[in-house]
Amino acid sequence: MSGLVFYTNPMSRGRIIRWMLEEVGQPYETRVLPWETGATKSPEYLAINPMGKVPTVVHDGVVITECAAICAYLADAFPQAGLAPAPASRDRGPYYRWLFFGAGPIEQMASFAAMKIEVPEEQRGMVGFGSSADVLNTLEGVLQDRAFLAGNAFSAADLYIAAHLSWGMDFGTIEKRPAFEAYTARHLARPAAVRANQIDDALIAAAQKASEPAE
Repeated sequence: MSGLVFYTNPMSRGRIIRWMLEEVGQPYETRVLPWETGATKSPEYLAINPMGKVPTVVHDGVVITECAAICAYLADAFPQAGLAPAPASRDRGPYYRWLFFGAGPIEQMASFAAMKIEVPEEQRGMVGFGSSADVLNTLEGVLQDRAFLAGNAFSAADLYIAAHLSWGMDFGTIEKRPAFEAYTARHLARPAAVRANQIDDALIAAAQKASEPAE
């Protein structure tokens, strides 16, 4: 068995981690948990991730959940992939900042948008993202004139933010802006991103075919 085990569903945030694993370039075992079978709530899986959600990565017995945490972990566990600035680098600060900006304000803002929840102006101080305008304008400002979020190289922060932007713009939870579209197009063209999408799209197609009634 591989030292890296990836629990996922191709129609989930697990696609982010698929991309990250393809960037890391190490062998990994995929275990797909179908929604229709309730596999994410099985006793076996709940013993690994009590939240009953995907993705989860198990690396040599160490369980990691939450997409941003998995990205950060894998970048540090496999430094040869060059997916994080060195710990002593000044770029480590922006790297953490934007990686967790994705896990905090962007994730929360997109979830509120998906549920069509509008936060009254007088209550915006109570939510971590404040307002959609604050989040989007902040992100647009940092992406306007740069290719990467931390220094001059692609990192797990770019992967995580690009994945969120792509997903959000496709599903209407994040406003399309030229800076966002240019940034995501650049990073989604990476070979690892293309491979990851092909793998997960093939899994979706296979599941759909298997569910078709026999003629």
